[in-house]
Amino acid sequence: MQYNNKSRAFNGPGKQLGGNRFMRGNQKPKNLRKTLKRLWGMFGKEKKLFIVVFILVFLSVNLLLLVPYLIGKAVDILSVGPNAVEFNKLLWVIGILMLIYIIDASMNLIQGLTMAGIAQRIVKNIRKIFFDKLQVLPMSYFDRSFHGDIMSRLTNDIDILSSTISSSVVQLMNSAISIVGSFVMMVILSPLLTVASLISVPLIFILTRTIASKTKVYFKGQQDTLGALNSQIEESISGLDVIKAFNHEEKIISEFEKLNEDYKNVGFKAQVWSGLLMPLMNVINNLSFATVAMVGGTLAIKGYITLGVIASFLSYSRQFVRPLNEIANIFNTLQSAVAGAERVFELLDEEEEIIDKEGAKELKEVRGEVEFKDIYFGYNDKDQVLKDINFKVRPGTSVAIVGATGSGKTTIVNLLSRFYEISKGSITIDGVDIRDYTRESLRKVFGIVLQDTYLFSGTIKDNIKYGKPDATEEEIMRASKIANAHSFIARLPKGYDTEILEGGSSLSAGQKQLLAIARAVLSDTPILILDEATSNVDTRTELKIQQAMLNLMKGRTSFIIAHRLSTIKDSDMIMVIDDGRIIECGSHEELVREQGTYYNLCTINKIC
Repeated sequence: MQYNNKSRAFNGPGKQLGGNRFMRGNQKPKNLRKTLKRLWGMFGKEKKLFIVVFILVFLSVNLLLLVPYLIGKAVDILSVGPNAVEFNKLLWVIGILMLIYIIDASMNLIQGLTMAGIAQRIVKNIRKIFFDKLQVLPMSYFDRSFHGDIMSRLTNDIDILSSTISSSVVQLMNSAISIVGSFVMMVILSPLLTVASLISVPLIFILTRTIASKTKVYFKGQQDTLGALNSQIEESISGLDVIKAFNHEEKIISEFEKLNEDYKNVGFKAQVWSGLLMPLMNVINNLSFATVAMVGGTLAIKGYITLGVIASFLSYSRQFVRPLNEIANIFNTLQSAVAGAERVFELLDEEEEIIDKEGAKELKEVRGEVEFKDIYFGYNDKDQVLKDINFKVRPGTSVAIVGATGSGKTTIVNLLSRFYEISKGSITIDGVDIRDYTRESLRKVFGIVLQDTYLFSGTIKDNIKYGKPDATEEEIMRASKIANAHSFIARLPKGYDTEILEGGSSLSAGQKQLLAIARAVLSDTPILILDEATSNVDTRTELKIQQAMLNLMKGRTSFIIAHRLSTIKDSDMIMVIDDGRIIECGSHEELVREQGTYYNLCTINKIC
């Protein structure tokens, strides 16, 4: 049993192909601190390993903080003159430096491997949470959302998170510790030079704050526009036959070019503003370096400090400023990651399907009596699609629903299977409100065949047994024969083991419909929903399917939505829906005698 959220039968208000629908680039991102805190909460069991990485980074950075000091000592050893150089001390210094570099390289390797594992496990967990969330969202969410944008959140936005966690987080820790450690060593070596070097800090802060205020908006816009572009591509591929049939190639190309241009423009602005940071930072750093060199040279001439101290201080000065540059650059990366995280969290924060009420029971041993009592429903708060719907279906009988497009026929079966929650009234099965049953057990009692059938990539066999995974080959073949699908399946290269493409694009519409009918037959459910089940087959096949449907519906409560009135003449009850209301109800003969709307439809279709 398969419910296709892209089909007419289980959609709410329709969506038009193409169009510039996602442009939200001017939206400001949410609170950075709040988003990062929420991400940290998703680290879960990885927090212990993350602490281990932090300890390794701390040890590594502190080891490297010894390097400038040792270089200064080496300079002082060499500055006494060629004849007074103590080579033993120099070799010791060089040996210690080599050991530090080896230890640091080993720690960096362990950090990298550990952090890569942490990042991939976290992102795997986020993907799982995201995908699980999709399964519990109400159908109304998919009515107002576009599949390409959802896919972009699941792939692009989460991938940005992955790269940020695996690389930028360690770099951020490294930079923070380097700044603190370098500052302490600078103060120890020369407080006066330290004051001279700090002239660059406020300039860096002002520059970073100014650029970050711009980039956070553009990076958010970049991610949103990418979602729009992906959705347009997905729609264009899915609806390619419609596009070609109406000669809309130029129109769809124009729409793509507009979205592509918008993505280029917002991406250009994001990259330009983030790219401005490093060149301007380098200018500030060079000014700071020149200031330190000038002040240090003056102090060395006056004998306050040695050349080795100047050499060490210049190295510490670079180690102090370089992390500031990195943090500024990381902040740009974080803006992009936070924009992606916010888009992921937006979906995770969506309201889920109403959970089963406490004490909800399993729906078992179904007789199939269905009753709608005073039903009102609308896909939004303004427009009511169904108004005052009342009817009762006896167990094992068939009810046909006819009416103009948009009159509310499909909405009735949507409510019956709880894809949407009713606004007012109640629906009962065997005298019990369907909200008193668990949603899972409720949907198990329906066998559904839609007008627009969806098939998954895999074999013919896998698609038929989708509603009954443990079905035997004999059961699958029997269901196919009842649905008149066996003959065409037998002619396929590998029969029931023939692989089909995603969506069943390698099969004709009629063949897909036959497989959907076979799937419903195999499910062997007590209640059937047939929504234009024979609309995509030829007349000869339709006659065969009608007989198969009659056999299938015996002893089952059946709801049949049809435009071809010839297919529902033998139904026990026929309801005529108009503007969300039942205007006529009765058997074919009764409605014809009344000579109302149904009689007029029959006259038009020449079946009276």
